[in-house]
Amino acid sequence: MSAWFRTFAPRPAAALRLICFPHAGGAASAYRGWAELLPPSIEVTAVQYPGRQDRIMVDPPADMDTLVREITAEIGPLLDRPVAFFGHSMGGTVGYEVARALPRELRPALVHFFPSARKAPHDCAPLAPEYRGDDGILRYVAGLGGNAGLLVAHEELRELALYVLRADFHLIDTYAHRPGAPLACPVTAVTGSYDAACTSADAAAWATYTTGAFDRRELPGGHFYLESAPEELLALLADALLPVTASAAR
Repeated sequence: MSAWFRTFAPRPAAALRLICFPHAGGAASAYRGWAELLPPSIEVTAVQYPGRQDRIMVDPPADMDTLVREITAEIGPLLDRPVAFFGHSMGGTVGYEVARALPRELRPALVHFFPSARKAPHDCAPLAPEYRGDDGILRYVAGLGGNAGLLVAHEELRELALYVLRADFHLIDTYAHRPGAPLACPVTAVTGSYDAACTSADAAAWATYTTGAFDRRELPGGHFYLESAPEELLALLADALLPVTASAAR
């Protein structure tokens, strides 16, 4: 397995692989418990960005293009069966750009894309000036809540968290969407019911990024609704992917 990916509960016979892209400051471990909440027909693989956890000695990428290029160069062996991409917050942008960058012969493997708590690419913007610098980053992350907010509040872990957040927020601040052909797979945009950073109206803008079916779903919670309502989210994902997993079982 490439250093870029973690499969915490391998399922060699699974009909579909769900590849998850973490949020800014996040790591593959955010998806560690997902397999237990999904049917055996789905295997969960999470992307491990450089600069964190067991890849802390690897320099973070200089920009979004570099990150996407390096993931795309390694992801091919994972597309040996149908796959779905799930990307939370910044991970929604990373997952979308990786989907666009896949070689033509591998694109049919992508059967669904789930951007979560992330505005559509043309609506992405740098952080506001009041969130610049370490203090601003800490205020922004604390305001989003969830485990990320707890992490930056922990004095002993704050500097380590800031190292990753500085790098990831640089990717966000310097990202610029380049128009191109839409995805061909279905897209389901998911948001938290009281997430001010990505509202249900924001999620609706993803409809123009696919020629396939589009759905917009809202679950109870804020920006990190996936931490407070994992059962609801994974039931939603399993239901959306049922046409693929059920077909493989026949």
